[in-house]
Amino acid sequence: MALMDFIRKQFIDIIQWTESGDGTLAWRFPMAEMEIQNGASLTVRESQVAVFVNEGQVADVFGPGMYKLTTQTLPVLTYLKNWDKLFESPFKSDVYFFSTRQQLDQKWGTPQPITIRDKDFGAVRLRAFGNYAFRISDAKAFHTNISGTRDIYSVADLDGQLRGLVLQNISNAIASSGLPFLDLAANQIMFADALAKQLQPEFAKLGIQLESLTVQSVSLPEELQKVLDQKIGMGMVGNDMGKFMQYQTAQAIPRFAEGGGGGSGIAGDAMGLGAGVALGQVLAQNLQAGLQGGSNAAAAGAAVPVAPAGAKPEDVMATLEKLGELKAKGILTQEEFDSKKAELLKKLV
Repeated sequence: MALMDFIRKQFIDIIQWTESGDGTLAWRFPMAEMEIQNGASLTVRESQVAVFVNEGQVADVFGPGMYKLTTQTLPVLTYLKNWDKLFESPFKSDVYFFSTRQQLDQKWGTPQPITIRDKDFGAVRLRAFGNYAFRISDAKAFHTNISGTRDIYSVADLDGQLRGLVLQNISNAIASSGLPFLDLAANQIMFADALAKQLQPEFAKLGIQLESLTVQSVSLPEELQKVLDQKIGMGMVGNDMGKFMQYQTAQAIPRFAEGGGGGSGIAGDAMGLGAGVALGQVLAQNLQAGLQGGSNAAAAGAAVPVAPAGAKPEDVMATLEKLGELKAKGILTQEEFDSKKAELLKKLV
């Protein structure tokens, strides 16, 4: 009886895999010196694929289901081993199970700033972070190209390679999207879609499929971040330069006044309304010049004219008309307008 028990243990009649935890992509069924009994049961659960490998060559691939292993259900292995259709002896074969469920929350990021090319700004250095999810889509390709004959192949073993692919393709994704970098940086969903589209064929070469990718953070150089903030501000007011000028003027006047220290003379005049209006115009024109690649830089210094002492009547009237427009838009109060009007009229005397 003991001899029969020993002999019985040399044959495998049930082949299956129950995952004990997360992170395992491929698992080799332990064969040792044992052989598979003809007619043995193979159980492949949902989110699994089983692959039979004969002498290093992938033979039969099984999706989810329960199978009775015979020459009919193992056609490729039967062909490779030259079995007769009536073959019923035990046989040897390597059996690998692959997990096809999604591997979620895989991190990617740029440890150091990377340089990309942009048609608007030339070279741009950025840092970005996010996560992605993938699954094995082609077990045969994954076994051949990645996991090989290892007993266990885990997500951690593949992590470095996938991170490298993400970083390598960021610049290509931005270039192939045909969109300015500022548009992508301001819309992280758009950025993620462009990057995922670029990565899909690279992942497919490994036998895996990229299921999702997110961009959670994009860090830009301070100068470029300021331009991006201004572009976002323009979008908030419907790209209306007049409204944006009003907003910039309102923001700049208090800071300019603080810089004057409340002094008199030229500094006091700078804190006056005329300097504020001029400053707002300069800010608006500088922004427009930056967004248009500096084409209007020469106009950045233009400002609303304030008639000097002894000015011509037509200059005074032009200035009054501009002040009237500012009052009509709500930038100036009636009291401020009247005060400035009185100053201008005195210069005609």
